[in-house]
Amino acid sequence: MIARWRWVTNQLSKRLWFRASLFSLLGVATALLAVVFKDFIPESLPARIGADAVDKILGIIASSMLAVTTFSLSTMVSAYSAASSAVTPRATTLVMEDTTTQNALATFIGSFLFSLVGIIALSTGAYGTQGRVLLFAVIIAVVILIVYTLLRWIDHLSKLGRVGETIDRVEKATMAAVSQRVKWPYLGGAGYPPDLVLPPSSQRLTSGQTGYVQHIDVKALGLVAKEHHVRLYLEILPGSFVHVGMPLAHIVALDRERIDEGILAADKILAALTIDVRRTFEHDPRFGLSVLSEIASRALSPAVNDPGTAIDVIGRGVRTLTCWGKPQISSSKPDPGCDLVYLRGLTVEDLFNDFFSPISRDGASLLEVNVRLLKALISLSQINPMLFRQVCIKHADLLLNRANATLLLQYERDQLSSLVRTLTL
Repeated sequence: MIARWRWVTNQLSKRLWFRASLFSLLGVATALLAVVFKDFIPESLPARIGADAVDKILGIIASSMLAVTTFSLSTMVSAYSAASSAVTPRATTLVMEDTTTQNALATFIGSFLFSLVGIIALSTGAYGTQGRVLLFAVIIAVVILIVYTLLRWIDHLSKLGRVGETIDRVEKATMAAVSQRVKWPYLGGAGYPPDLVLPPSSQRLTSGQTGYVQHIDVKALGLVAKEHHVRLYLEILPGSFVHVGMPLAHIVALDRERIDEGILAADKILAALTIDVRRTFEHDPRFGLSVLSEIASRALSPAVNDPGTAIDVIGRGVRTLTCWGKPQISSSKPDPGCDLVYLRGLTVEDLFNDFFSPISRDGASLLEVNVRLLKALISLSQINPMLFRQVCIKHADLLLNRANATLLLQYERDQLSSLVRTLTL
């Protein structure tokens, strides 16, 4: 499982300022590169290639890149607003993490700084005639990069913030989280039996914060457990909402004579947990399914009245849950050094409740949505009968009860009942 430092690095790399800062530093370094290597250029070369044109080119790049960056930022803000209002605010973070947008803005800002530093260095005479040649060659490369980025950015603008494209991002992030959880059902630790009775000597570790668990560094917890000779039984998973005083874990000493080790390990255990104000898609499959369900519910609201989008989301939910039902190589055994850390696994009931229940409730009065939901449940029961069949029957019965209470025509109710019987045969 991903360690805390790798997770923090991954989160930082998704921030807009991170790429922009890297490209800006690269632009400044590139502009100053000609000063360092100017002595390697033959003195007769500047007159041949017309390196005196660099002043005008740098001025054009500086003025145009500033305007393009301003336009791109306004377009990006509009896309965020569109994704938040048309899809769901929970999906905006995925739009903000779009690498194409970040690379485009970073390229524009880096090119602007490159030209600005180049103009300043030229005005001080730092380049000389030989340095201008090297700067001219770098300018040609920068112009090619700008043209390529602009063409790619223009094509990307046609999709940025659109409903379908945003749903694609949510589905992709959810499938990644589901596939990762299938591979590591206990995040690299050992399974926490649901019926396990802990000894009376176990110590309870409570939360001092209120928020959502974003990440659990199981490897760090494994080191703490081994160092203090304790077993750690976690009561939380990524995505869990915790509040002050809520039990986060139980600490069981391996040796009765060292029962105080649990108190010494408390601060280290809390340091391995990341708690913040909102949920994230990484390591939290239930959040992704909830966001997909929220998109469908919003589409079914009277203000939007778009059952087609809801039907599309139901199909995406089937694809996502199929990842949970496919036989894959699962690392159910603890990672080395993590066998003293116990975590609970996700259940099929949790996943189905997160996705199907809200759509079934909000689409109960629409026959086409009910039919699509039942066909989705039938498909999942056929994909993995051992895993999905019982929970599919449960949700089909719940859907039928809701539909019978809202649908006016007996013909429509009979059609749904026929589909439910197909599932239970």
